[in-house]
Amino acid sequence: MKILALVVLLLVAVTPVVHAAEVVPLPADKQGFGTARGGSPVWFTLGHQGLSEVFHPDLSTPATRETRLLVDGRPGQARTEPADDRSLTFRQRLRGEGWHAVLTYVTDPQRPAVLADVEFWAKRPMKLTIDHVPMKGASTVESTLPAEPVRHARGTFAVGFGDGVARAALNRDFRVVAREYARGWHQYLDGLKRPRSADRRLYDMSVMVLAATEDKTHPGASIASPSFPWAFGSDRELAPELGPYALVWPRDLYHVSTAMIAAGDRGFAERSLDFMLREQQEPDGHLPQNTRVDGTPVWLKVQLDQTAAPLLLAWHLDRRDRSTVDALRRSADYLLSYPDAPFSEQERWENQSGYSPATIASAVAGLVCFADLLRRNGENADRYLAAADAWQRQVEGWTATSTGPYAPKPYYLRVTKDGKPDQGTKYNLGDNNPTDIDQRAVVDPSFLELVRLGVKRADDPVIRNTVAVVDAQLKEQGYWHRFTQDGYGETADGRPWGINWPEPTRTYGRLWPLLSGERGEYELLAGDKASAAKRLREVAATANSGLMLPEQVWDGRGTQSATPLAWTHAQYVRLAWSLDRGEPVERPAVVVERYLS
Repeated sequence: MKILALVVLLLVAVTPVVHAAEVVPLPADKQGFGTARGGSPVWFTLGHQGLSEVFHPDLSTPATRETRLLVDGRPGQARTEPADDRSLTFRQRLRGEGWHAVLTYVTDPQRPAVLADVEFWAKRPMKLTIDHVPMKGASTVESTLPAEPVRHARGTFAVGFGDGVARAALNRDFRVVAREYARGWHQYLDGLKRPRSADRRLYDMSVMVLAATEDKTHPGASIASPSFPWAFGSDRELAPELGPYALVWPRDLYHVSTAMIAAGDRGFAERSLDFMLREQQEPDGHLPQNTRVDGTPVWLKVQLDQTAAPLLLAWHLDRRDRSTVDALRRSADYLLSYPDAPFSEQERWENQSGYSPATIASAVAGLVCFADLLRRNGENADRYLAAADAWQRQVEGWTATSTGPYAPKPYYLRVTKDGKPDQGTKYNLGDNNPTDIDQRAVVDPSFLELVRLGVKRADDPVIRNTVAVVDAQLKEQGYWHRFTQDGYGETADGRPWGINWPEPTRTYGRLWPLLSGERGEYELLAGDKASAAKRLREVAATANSGLMLPEQVWDGRGTQSATPLAWTHAQYVRLAWSLDRGEPVERPAVVVERYLS
C-alpha cells in the first residue's frame, strides 16, 4: 500500500527518557547482531520483541535500550532469522493477538542510523506506534508508517544519531540502503576462504559476527559480546555503565584473531596485535584484564595468559619488525619478573589466583614463540627459553594431584593455591558458592591448553587420565561445565546470576559450547577425527534461529548468557579449519618441535 505520511515520533522526549537509565536492560541472549561492513559507527542487536541495544558511537557504548513496534500499545513476540545468508541482514516475524508483522533490519552505510522495513497485517484496524527507550546520547526515531488504525501497512522507521540523521536515512529508499549494506558483506566474504567441514550458513555468519565485533573508530578493538547478561546489565555497583562484555579482553581477542587468520582475514589479526601492544601498561608492559574499545582499562587484575597472548599472536603473524619486537620484549620480561611466576593473580576464568595448567601452557608457549622471533632476528633468546623449559618441566608438579578424590593416578587441577597439588588446601570458588572446597576436588577442561599449544602430548598419561576425570565430573548433555561447582549462571529456578553476599543464593553455571570446540581440537591430536567432527556439530547445534552462538546452554538451548559470544563463534571457525587441516590451526609448530618432536 502507499505510504500515507511521514511521522516524527517524539517518544525520546517523554517518559522513557526520564526512566531510561533506571530500566533493567534486556536479556543478553541476542537473536541478531548487525552493522554495515565499514561505514558508519552504529551497531544493532535484536531481542525477543524487536530492536534491543543499539551501540553508538563505539562498541563499548550502548546508546539505546530498545525500539519496538507496538500494536494498540502492546509488543509482539518475535522469531528472528537471517534475511540474507551472506550479510548481517535480519528479519523478524512479529506476532501478537490478531496481528502479525515482518520487519527487516539493516544499518545505513552512509550515516549512523538503523532502519527497519515493516509490513503489517491485522484482523481488524489497529494503531501502530514505535516505543523508543534511549540510554546515552541524542537519538531520534522517524517513521513512514501511518498513524491512524489500519489492517495492513507498509513503511520504514529509522533510529538515528545526530540532527537530521534519521530523516536523511528515511529519505533513501530502504531497498537501496539494504542492497548497499548487503553488498559490503558479500564483497567481504568473497575475499575469504571457506572450509569443507563447516555448515556454510553458520560459518559465514560466524565470520561476519567476528568482523562486526571490531570497533570502527578504534581498529583492532574487538569486544567479547554486544550483550549484558544478568547482574552485568542491572547492578549499577558491579557495572556502572553496563558491561563488561562490550569490552576488549586480550584473551578473547587472541582466540578471535587466530580464527580470522584461518579464515583468511589476516588484517583483522594484524590490527588486533597492534591494539594489544598499544594497551601495554606502564611501566612494566603487562596487558590489562580488559579495556573499553578506546583502550581505557576497566578491570585491573593481572592474568599472565593475557600478557602471553601477543607473543603467540605475533608468532602466527611472523611480526619481527623492531617496534613490535621491542614491545613484545616488555611482555616477555614481565612474565619472567612477575612474583612467583607462573603463579597468576587470575587464571582464564578470572576469579581465582594460583598455578593454572592453562595459564602455564600459554606462558610457556608464548615465551618459546617470542624466542623464535628473536633468534630469527639474530638475537639471543636463552633466558626466555630457560624459563619456558623450567615451567614446562614443573607444570605437573605444580598442578597435578596424586591424592585427589577422583582418581588414584595423577590428574590436573583447575588451580593450586600453593603449587602443592597433593595438599588439601581449601579456597572459596566465588560466584555465590557458600563454602570453601579442597583444591584437589576442583577440575577444569582448560588443562587441554597444554596439548593444543604443544606443551604436552595428547597421549601423555596425566593428560589422558585428566580427560577421564573431567568427563566424569563436568560433562552433561554432551557439553562441559567450566569447572567443578561453577556458580556463574542462573539460580535453580531460573533467576539471573548476581552477587548476593553475605548470604548467597546458590547459582549454577551451565554448559559452555566453546569447550566442545577445544575438546575437538584435542581429539584431532589424539587421532579421533570423527569425534572432533561431532564436536563441531555440537557447537553448531547451540545456534539460535538468528545463528547466534551463546556463552552457555542448558537442555540444548542457549541461556540468557552472553549471545553472541565472539569466543564461541571463533572456536567454531577454528575447529572447522582444524578439521580440514587435520590438526589444530592454532598450534605453534615451534613449541611442538621443542617439547614433542
